Amino acid sequence: MSTSTAVLEGDHPGSGDGHEAHHPSDGHYVKIAVALAVITALEVAWSYMGLPTVLEVGGLLLMMAIKFFVVAAQFMHLKFDSKVLTRLFYAGLFLAVGVYLAALFTFRIF
Repeated sequence: MSTSTAVLEGDHPGSGDGHEAHHPSDGHYVKIAVALAVITALEVAWSYMGLPTVLEVGGLLLMMAIKFFVVAAQFMHLKFDSKVLTRLFYAGLFLAVGVYLAALFTFRIF
């Protein structure tokens, strides 16, 4: 048996390396996708409700943040990554949101 064959045999599911124990099933990802679709539908409905600007933008930003965290944690696999890398990623997110909100307040959007 060659070295390349040994490497390939160790990479298939059930090889006992424990890697597949960390990843959810396909059904889990389908449930996440359905939840994201429901939140998106709520966002669209929210935008047509004619709410005051502060409440409308605030609600949309909240729903956007929820969807972002779900996508980052589940589909980008941050849930399985090192905690240091996850914190670094979220620190960049909070900085970007802070800059965005500062720009909104500067132009008196609220």
